[in-house]
Amino acid sequence: MIYNNGDTKGIDQFALLNLKQFIYKNKVKSYLVGQIFSMKFYKLLICITLSIQLLLGCKKDDGSEPVREIQDQTPEDDKSLVEYLQTHFYNYEDFENDPHNHKIVISIDTIADENSGKIPLWDQVNTKTIEIKDKNDNLIPNKMYFLVVKEGIGEKPSRVDSTFVTYKGTLLNRVVFDSRDLPLWFDLTDVVRGFREFLPELRSGSHSINNDGTYDFDFYGQGMFFIPSALGYYAQSILTIPKYSPLVFSVALHKVNPADHDDDGILSIDEDPDGDGNPFNDDTDEDRIPNYRDSDDDGDGTLTKKEYDRDGDGVPDDDDKDGIPDYLDEDNT
Repeated sequence: MIYNNGDTKGIDQFALLNLKQFIYKNKVKSYLVGQIFSMKFYKLLICITLSIQLLLGCKKDDGSEPVREIQDQTPEDDKSLVEYLQTHFYNYEDFENDPHNHKIVISIDTIADENSGKIPLWDQVNTKTIEIKDKNDNLIPNKMYFLVVKEGIGEKPSRVDSTFVTYKGTLLNRVVFDSRDLPLWFDLTDVVRGFREFLPELRSGSHSINNDGTYDFDFYGQGMFFIPSALGYYAQSILTIPKYSPLVFSVALHKVNPADHDDDGILSIDEDPDGDGNPFNDDTDEDRIPNYRDSDDDGDGTLTKKEYDRDGDGVPDDDDKDGIPDYLDEDNT
């Protein structure tokens, strides 16, 4: 048992109460001195001491471990992921036997016994490399593995859009740490990096309204992705997810909503002046707020939506003809 401060305080009060009762009943100092070293009191003293030591020990363990270096953790995670992919399979035969059924749920199992002849995930997945900065701003490549089981029929989301999804997340030991059977909206700017990197591989589906007012979803994209801890929660301990845990997700994409986070009339994915496909690193006025969340991108005091396209011709305005659109140009006169 791990004691907190309240637990230790309770033990101390219990000991004090016993001692007071002992003094009250006996009132004889010599008798108290003789009894204070009795086996009963000695055992209680040991209990208190061990409890305090356990409390202090737990506090020390919780905060003493330094964060591991990404360049050291990354190969360990990849080794674990490769082993997992080589020893597990998904229910691909269900999808092959009923190719027009988009409502089959992805399941993963171990290759063993009656499943010993199954095709391992390792033979089916694709690989994507994502660079993560370490504490010294060095770029450390991290591999994520993914598999599109059903692509879907609708539009693909960008990495900064809102997505209507169902999903299941597990550890490599197949313990489920989170799942959702009914769809919910996920803003991809607020989820773990691996989730954001995979969802654009899928397309949304269709939906219809039933007579009872409920919705029915079909023809949606489904897939799986397998990520190292650096693309998940890394050194954070989140509920049932231990630190440095590689993660496995299966996900279905039902709907996509293109996002405009700062309501400036420009889709978030298009707020990418350097054109590298990553709106997270664009901050024109260097106010530490990326353009896609900044209602005044150039910091000139005029809202972006007011100076983006004043003449309404569908082309960003450039009053001083310097090649920089007014909404990104602090000095546009």
